[in-house]
Amino acid sequence: MNTPDLLQAAAIGLVFLLAGGVKGLIGLGLPTIAMALLTLLLSPAQAAALLLLPSVVTNLVQMAPARASWALTRRFWPMLAGLFAGILLGGWLWGGFGGRYGAFVLGIVLALYGAVGLAAWRPLLPERWGLAAGLATGGLTSATGIFVIPAVPWLQAQGLGKDELVRALGVTFTVATLGLGLLLGGAGELRAGLLGQSLLALIPALIGQSIGARLRGAMPEAVFRRVFFVSLVALGAAIALKG
Repeated sequence: MNTPDLLQAAAIGLVFLLAGGVKGLIGLGLPTIAMALLTLLLSPAQAAALLLLPSVVTNLVQMAPARASWALTRRFWPMLAGLFAGILLGGWLWGGFGGRYGAFVLGIVLALYGAVGLAAWRPLLPERWGLAAGLATGGLTSATGIFVIPAVPWLQAQGLGKDELVRALGVTFTVATLGLGLLLGGAGELRAGLLGQSLLALIPALIGQSIGARLRGAMPEAVFRRVFFVSLVALGAAIALKG
């Protein structure tokens, strides 16, 4: 491996270390951050291939312990079922990813929601709206590949503690990833890609996730909420600019 290849490998490792750290801290953000930075080094297709294993495995790690995640799954199953069905239904309705301005609009909405959260105003999103929130999130996911709105605001409105919220996000993103993978597989979009490099990228992602989780554990609830909403503003802006 020559020097440019080593430098690129080191840069990719740092990207996943950073993205994994953010995911460990607030429970989301790995795909957004990694794609934004990796596409400076690689083609979008290569970047997406590298993201495969880190995304799946960090979501599974985020769900631990299994008993607690199972309790959240039973509580929020209407939203999760709606999310999965919405992805498949949305893909059938518009034949895959569509909507030229979909990611831009989602990014703006996410940033606005983060700003509202910083202002300490909590929108009323009852638990009984879970199925609708899941269906809407699934439909938007099949159009843009971004599975945060309105599932993340809905989960945040359910009064979960910081660790419960992060665990619930892990469950939600795992279901979304499975649905999206099934949709893409049916469309013939999944390819072997850079599986070996994706496996290597998993190592710094897991290290970063562990560091972020430790920081979250030492963080008071009020500080976590502030960091969470600031991160949503930043991620929303990144999605909007990328879109």
